[in-house]
Amino acid sequence: MTDPDVARLVRGVLWPGFLGRTAPDWLLRELDGGLAGVVYFGQNLSADPAQVEALSATLRAHRPEILIGVDEEGGNVSRLEALTGSTLPGHAQLGALDEVETTRAVGSELARRLRSAGANVDLGPVADVNTNPANPVIGVRSFGTTAALVSRHVAAMVEGLQSGGVAACVKHYPGHGDTASDSHLDLPRIELELEELEAEHLPPFEAAIGAGVASVMTAHIVVPAFGDAPATLNPIPLRRLRESGFDGVIISDALDMAAIRSTTGSGRGAVLALEAGVDLLCIGNPSNLGPKQGATTDEDDYLEVFEAVCAAITDGGLDRAIVERAAARVARLAATVAPSTGSGTGDPVPEASPVPELVEGRFADAIRRIVRVRGDVAVDASAITLVDLRDRPTFAVASAHDPFAESLAERFEVTRLEAGPSLRTPDPRAEASTSDELSLLLDTIPAGHGVALLADRLDDDTPQRLAVERIAAIRPDAVVVSVGLPLADDLRLTLPVIDCLAASRASADRVTELLASGTTAAPSHHQHHRNGS
Repeated sequence: MTDPDVARLVRGVLWPGFLGRTAPDWLLRELDGGLAGVVYFGQNLSADPAQVEALSATLRAHRPEILIGVDEEGGNVSRLEALTGSTLPGHAQLGALDEVETTRAVGSELARRLRSAGANVDLGPVADVNTNPANPVIGVRSFGTTAALVSRHVAAMVEGLQSGGVAACVKHYPGHGDTASDSHLDLPRIELELEELEAEHLPPFEAAIGAGVASVMTAHIVVPAFGDAPATLNPIPLRRLRESGFDGVIISDALDMAAIRSTTGSGRGAVLALEAGVDLLCIGNPSNLGPKQGATTDEDDYLEVFEAVCAAITDGGLDRAIVERAAARVARLAATVAPSTGSGTGDPVPEASPVPELVEGRFADAIRRIVRVRGDVAVDASAITLVDLRDRPTFAVASAHDPFAESLAERFEVTRLEAGPSLRTPDPRAEASTSDELSLLLDTIPAGHGVALLADRLDDDTPQRLAVERIAAIRPDAVVVSVGLPLADDLRLTLPVIDCLAASRASADRVTELLASGTTAAPSHHQHHRNGS
């Protein structure tokens, strides 16, 4: 039987997810017992603001000073708009525009939306400098490829969020931008010398600290310059973070990610993270795989961590004083963002109110200036076949909806083809490309349809680029819609390209506008879907 005082202490450093759009009984009991709060994921939130507000009100009734966190970055990553796609510019788009006032305004608008939903912590902005073009999980979630560019926009986003009464959480310390694997699925390594890390990857975190950021999220990455343990479980980088002047809350990335789940396990990982200097343990999203890869419940995932930390304190393996210090930091943060007390900056929290049309127009204008067209784009058709060449989205995106198909369907008759790996890459034994599966699939597209190719990795020799080149030979009238990083000029395609820098609803609406400008077809709301994989 766990000592009640130990149990309450441990709950004060835990931050679980849960299943469903209403609070389960176990979660309410834990909140009554001192649980720090919860993290909302897309599966918790409907498109109905009343549902989200009611959920937050229920949780807050059980614990008034609760931390409710949301992954809300804009662009590719949105939980509040998971069902439709984000209507705000993403980080790469803001970095390409490079207007810090617009970035600050996006932060303010994110804060307004989060406060309206009852949330008070944004798991953003992303402070990673995307120096590896092959990075599978950061990419357009980063403001850019240089420390100076990312630093100024991270600081602006932090200021915008926290002026609106929402605690910002910059991520992923000490920098996830040079990885070639996804920590949701693996344990990445960054083979950089300490001097290079300091010059290229730490400055955005220092800029965030200078802007008064309330919290920092760790990365599940191994940096050999700091030893063999991932940063979340490693006291060396976390001690360095404290020495840089940060006295806020250090939050772990989700403990259900494979980088922890498949190495130490979530329970043992939680204990090691606290020993390393983490204050608040994000347990993760049980609608993904969970610590037991799906053979579990949200309560089981939570209890695995809770019981492991309680046992470590009880048997002396974890110094209770460490957890007490962590819980005190978490409690201070919760007090600063409670609805009645104001923001982390000490300023009064503005009332949630509709965004002025001027502000909304500013974001729409930003998207129009960011989404760039290379070549002549014109679709003289009332119907479009949208061929999706992308791989499965990362768990960080976590949206099953396709804002591009949905937006196009408001203007065109849309047939969506999802091209799997066998369609993107021809069988090397095939005698001619016209005999492979992709060519056969394209033969089924009516001659009167326009063709749009949705892609996010078009670097030299990638499967998506090879597929585009093969399609261009068959349908030279096609247009490429790129939602990934823009291509260098020396890698330009023969087909026209619309560079979006985000797979969001805002980008999709602009693409629809551009494609529709070449046709006089009447709007159609009919949409077909076929899966070619």
